[in-house]
Amino acid sequence: MMKSIKGVLKGSEKDFLIFLISGVFLGIAQSVDGSTLTNYLKEHFGMMILQRSALEFPRELPGLLVMIVIGAMSFLGGDVRISVAANLLAGIGMFFLGIIPPHYTMVIFSIFIYSMGQHIFMPLSGSIAMSFATPGEMGRVLGRLSSVGNMAIVVSSASLYALYEFAHISFRTAFTIGAVSFVISAILLGLIKPTQTVHVTKRYVFRKEYRLYYWLCMLYGARKQIFITFGPWVLVEVFKQPVAKMTLLFFIVAVIGIFVKPWVGHMIDRVGERIVLSTEAFLFFLTCLGYAFAENLFPPTVAVFFIYICYIVDITLDSVYMARITYMKKIALIPEDISPSLSFGTSIDHVVTIFLPMLGGLAWSSGGVGGYKYVFLGGAVVAFLNFVSSRRINTDRPAATI
Repeated sequence: MMKSIKGVLKGSEKDFLIFLISGVFLGIAQSVDGSTLTNYLKEHFGMMILQRSALEFPRELPGLLVMIVIGAMSFLGGDVRISVAANLLAGIGMFFLGIIPPHYTMVIFSIFIYSMGQHIFMPLSGSIAMSFATPGEMGRVLGRLSSVGNMAIVVSSASLYALYEFAHISFRTAFTIGAVSFVISAILLGLIKPTQTVHVTKRYVFRKEYRLYYWLCMLYGARKQIFITFGPWVLVEVFKQPVAKMTLLFFIVAVIGIFVKPWVGHMIDRVGERIVLSTEAFLFFLTCLGYAFAENLFPPTVAVFFIYICYIVDITLDSVYMARITYMKKIALIPEDISPSLSFGTSIDHVVTIFLPMLGGLAWSSGGVGGYKYVFLGGAVVAFLNFVSSRRINTDRPAATI
């Protein structure tokens, strides 16, 4: 696989390999976040659904501010140097998250710092990755890079499962592992030559030609709350799944991702963003219906297994994020628009994610025992809108329109 990736590189192989290894450590940190946070908030803080959904405001606020923050950090000189600072910030936030006492205000502060680092890096990682690929091979390189990160998640998730199940490690230990991984990733990114990546020459870019991309980002902001907040909470709150089981599910997702992400990248290059994104929307529609009605259609033991499948499919479908990145690159009027436009897209999707979780939490709590079903029916509506919008993508023109 490495030989195949090198064949499509246009930059330094040394810098690419460093970027690849830094992604391994990011995968370790991601496995800690994905497998631990939900149980940590439920078991250590005793949160209910409204408290958990309200926590998405400080968690997602950095995404809304990311365009401004990255612009303010442009004095650092480029995507790579800003990414170093982002991962250091994420490491600090994750470390504090593991050592703070069970006070809600301290959780808010720690998650905000941690999330700020994550959200700064999100748009920059795609820009950096694409700088190592030639035109026509962007999806393939992004897919294979994501696959390597998933390999790291597989190993670290398996290790975490063993540590939780047999060594009975504390949440503090798990978050410390994640924090150290962020710091190591930052150090590695600092070894990459900034000249090998795109420099930030504009703080903000907003063009009417990109409005379909902005709209897709907004729909994604609504869609992602299912697998970030409500999907895991159904398993922990309704079906009472322990942290070891959640870690095992995350491990399964990571194993599947090793194969799915390169395949998604290949399909982006082969059939285009329109088909990939619309297919994802259709499958997500079915997943939301599964979340909503599994408990009514099956006995309890079968229902929880069906929810496992929905959870795995839900997170796996997020692999198509690469299609939005490559779509933006293809419709960019000038190359300098790409990085700031990706940042602006991240900010737009967080306009939704800041407020939607509270609405979902209210719908869940006010609906009684089965209130969670309303959340997933709302997700099905979002999936339908995403399907209709994705069908309007056309990269043959300079820019697509709604």
